[in-house]
Amino acid sequence: MILLSAYQTRELLAARDAGLPETDVSLDLGLSQTLVRVGPEGVLLPGDALLPWPEIERIQDNEQAVFRITEEGGIEKVQAFSETFGRLYSLMPTAGAPTMLISGIPMHRIKGTDPMTDTRTKVKAAGPRGRVLDTCTGLGYTAILAAQRAEEVVTIELDPAVIELCRVNPWSRTLFDSPNITQLIGDSFDSIAEFEDASFDRIIHDPPMFSLAGYLYSADFYGELHRVLKRGGRVFHYIGDLRSKSGRNVARSAARRLQGAGFRVVKRRPEAFGLLAIK
Repeated sequence: MILLSAYQTRELLAARDAGLPETDVSLDLGLSQTLVRVGPEGVLLPGDALLPWPEIERIQDNEQAVFRITEEGGIEKVQAFSETFGRLYSLMPTAGAPTMLISGIPMHRIKGTDPMTDTRTKVKAAGPRGRVLDTCTGLGYTAILAAQRAEEVVTIELDPAVIELCRVNPWSRTLFDSPNITQLIGDSFDSIAEFEDASFDRIIHDPPMFSLAGYLYSADFYGELHRVLKRGGRVFHYIGDLRSKSGRNVARSAARRLQGAGFRVVKRRPEAFGLLAIK
């Protein structure tokens, strides 16, 4: 599967304007480089598919979209609509790993950072070890990075349409290849009840914003996080910018409910935009 965004077409157009007969470009959103031929009609891709210049210029004009190249040399946006939840999901390119737009809202921090760096900060705050619960899969970056340091990662995704987008995203490939990642489809609020007491060493809780999934910030859910966590275990709870008014308010109420659920220590981790709770 060949994927392109404005980051790659910029390089192709520069090669055309410089009169180069060929150039290196990434066909998997920055993970690798491939030598392609540059001609007057367009770019000759692997498999001898010609991508015409008008299509390349169309990609260039859509800076917030990732495009899949069809076998006929056409293009189509990488997106998925969830009939269940009425949401449109799409890949949005960055200089590194893409993020996912949920009805137009990026699921990762991208201002002054990139999705993978953002995820590394969250994972570092959690300090993964042993068995880890990732409550919201998304594009799978959290599970992938946590699995590099933990024995097992169990990750839960609410919407199957998101997993289908993961299958297209090259940066999510390890989510399906790693032997120590277990994927579950369901609502974390319901799924967590199926886990045994003290069955996880670490939990990374990165829910949608409060206005979209307030129940994942509830005392009942925090009580379940406490129940399934081992003594001495940690929960990293992503909140958002703790310096913003909304972030401070959500963090304050979340900390109070976490303590009410039994967590003996709740610390602010502003560099990771969240809270660290210790059982």
